[in-house]
Parts: sequence; C-alpha cells; structure tokens
Amino acid sequence: MSPLTSPNGNVRCLLTFRKSETIYDLTFYFAHTFLSKGDRTIDQMIQAARSGKQNIAEGCAAAITSLETAIKLVNVAKASLLELRLDYEDFLRVRNLRQWEKDSVEVHALRKKTVDKTVPDSWFVELAKTRPAGTVANMAIVLLHQEDFLLQAQLNGLEKKFLSQGGFRERLFSARLKSRKPDSDHR
Repeated sequence: MSPLTSPNGNVRCLLTFRKSETIYDLTFYFAHTFLSKGDRTIDQMIQAARSGKQNIAEGCAAAITSLETAIKLVNVAKASLLELRLDYEDFLRVRNLRQWEKDSVEVHALRKKTVDKTVPDSWFVELAKTRPAGTVANMAIVLLHQEDFLLQAQLNGLEKKFLSQGGFRERLFSARLKSRKPDSDHR
C-alpha cells in the first residue's frame, strides 16, 4: 500500500493526513501562544490548518467511490495549507525575523526528524513549546513545504488512477454492460 493513498478509506494510514494533523496541532499552539488575543489571524490560521486536514480526510473517504471528488478535495487541502504557509511567512517578514533558507542547517535538521519513524508526531509541538516564535514559524514552514510535496504526489497518484480506471460512473456503466452481456447471448 502506498503511504500516500489508502484503498480502504482509513485516513489515519495516510502520511499526508498524519503530517497535516501535526501541522494543525503546531498551528493551534502557535496561534494561541504567539499571536495577540483578538487577532483575526488566529482564527484564519487555525481554520486553514483545519481545512487542510479535514479535506484530506474527506478526500480519502471520497476516493472509495469517486476519484474525481478525491482529487478536488486534496487540491483544496493543498490550497488551504499554502494559505497557511503564507501566513507563517508573513509573520516572519513583518516582524523582521529570519526565514530559514531551504539549505540551512536548521531545515536539514528538521527534515531529518520528519523522516525518522522513531520520532512521534507529537515531538514537533513539544519542541515548539521550548522555542521562540520565529523558530516555531520556521518549523511550520518546513512541515508545510513537505506536506505540499506529499500532497502533490498524492494528487499525481489519484490522477493516474483516475486516468487508468476512469470515474465511478464509467465503472458503473462498464459493470452494467458486462452484466447485460450474457442476456444478449441468449437471443
């Protein structure tokens, strides 16, 4: 089974879902810890993180019968998480905080942790609780870049499957034709 798609609809098996859940938890912590109470950005960031996570889950469930719907929902998740990444980048920019370069020591260290299967998903939020706002925003940006890459791979896989298998209506029509074929042989 691919770590990006779940043929049985179990969303918790999806790497993209687990990573989006970590991003949601990290964003919830970040927004309530580092943004001023009453700042509308709190709700916007949390809702973007939630939308990403929930649309992955909904897309996974929809994929059982409708690859087209799954593609649309995963794309909505991707767009929501891009919006969230821009919020984190804005946070750093307007406060004159450094955004980590993609080849920086920090990014490499964090990427190493994200692929280590012995590191629990909760590790990122626990680490965030010991770091300043700029570091936590950068951590989120790294995770969001990875999630974007994984979601694109998931979309590519869904599109490939759609092209090879067709949509739900096509499969229903094909099955109906096959079920009628024996009847036409008796005439």
